[in-house]
Amino acid sequence: MHTSRRRLLWTVAGVTLAASLSVTPVPRAAEAAAPPAYRPVVFVHGSAGSAAQFQSQAKRLTSNGYPIDVIEAHEYDSPNIATILPQVYAGLDARITRLLAATGADRVDLLAHSLGTFVMQGYLNSSPARAARVAHYVNLDGRTATTPPGGVPTLAIWGEGDPARAIVGATNVHLPDQSHTQTVSSPESFDEIFRFLRGRPPHTTRIVPQLFGTARVSGRAVLFPSNVGVTDATLEVYPVNPLTGGRLSQRPAHRAPLSGDGAFGPVPVLATARYEFAIVRAGAPTHHFYFQPFRRSDSFLRLATSVPGEGLSALVDTSDRHTALTIQRQKEWWGDQGDAGDHLWINGRDVLNAANTPRAKRTIGIFAFDDGSDGVTDLSAPLPEFFSQTFITGMDVFIPAAPAHLGLVGITVGQRGGGHAVLNVPNWRSSAHRVTVNVDDF
Repeated sequence: MHTSRRRLLWTVAGVTLAASLSVTPVPRAAEAAAPPAYRPVVFVHGSAGSAAQFQSQAKRLTSNGYPIDVIEAHEYDSPNIATILPQVYAGLDARITRLLAATGADRVDLLAHSLGTFVMQGYLNSSPARAARVAHYVNLDGRTATTPPGGVPTLAIWGEGDPARAIVGATNVHLPDQSHTQTVSSPESFDEIFRFLRGRPPHTTRIVPQLFGTARVSGRAVLFPSNVGVTDATLEVYPVNPLTGGRLSQRPAHRAPLSGDGAFGPVPVLATARYEFAIVRAGAPTHHFYFQPFRRSDSFLRLATSVPGEGLSALVDTSDRHTALTIQRQKEWWGDQGDAGDHLWINGRDVLNAANTPRAKRTIGIFAFDDGSDGVTDLSAPLPEFFSQTFITGMDVFIPAAPAHLGLVGITVGQRGGGHAVLNVPNWRSSAHRVTVNVDDF
């Protein structure tokens, strides 16, 4: 009897609790008024840059709970910035208005790198109304200032170079062992950024693999360095063999036309698999892009190419006998730092040295091909027409496009600070194909 009575009391208490909850619902107006958990984040790149510089940090943000659709990049034609500033400002105004309306946030958080800090300091100082819509500003290895731009709370992160650089009145952090672009993409920089934006440390500085191994990637195919979208072309996506880079099927897993701003996706992918993205143009060389596994969803994928016969690609010697590579990483290549530097083996030969990739050059993109199509590798000096470009170098490397290398180019990366990666790709003939290999910066 005692047990039955107790059960009855618990049942009555449960009904009473449920009833009390049912008559005091949270008003819909209060739900709608609740502020979003995360403010939108907008990244503005530097000279010859794009959203790609912030690709790893965007994934770290989503690894810490940020929704992928509140992280965006504002891209522009950096070589012509002096003549297009009003358009860049107006475009950023429209982007912020759209993000605030879509998210219900009160303000956005704004980050800029290098030349982008010139653009954004000017933007924030141009109008109190503009500054009022920005909650935090992060100035990445760029311009100094005598006050925080627009009076916005500012974090300034500085890499190697003059330790006296600062924004007066801001939080200034110096990472003297990190290079210019590395200050954008490093886990140490992310830790500082997250603490500044959120007021607490991140749960992790790792890029956490996507749950269940599925991901969606999207981005743009753009002309380098203007960031103008690729048009009149087709994008094809192939899963590839992780050991050879060879296609696992003759038909693409995804195929879509490119037009307008060159946007594509989202494309479903396996987060642990490797993929080839190919830009196919009628009557022109196909441009193949190879990546390491994406790990998680990514909206900052950039396929940087050029109009056939124009730009730096027009300076690349081509033939049926050799493969031409572009290898890029959003962290500078150091070829003159010994064990503290980087290594890049192409078909077993380390091609980085003090001549073609000195630390001071800040090389991000490497053009490697058989200069003169003579079948000879000569690494004694960089190719001057490439070395003269900002963040770029060129080297004379004979990479056979023949069965002697079993139909592939062996590529191994030794990251400074530890870690190796193998990114073998097919040895496409440079007479009809271009090849870009994208190396993770972490």
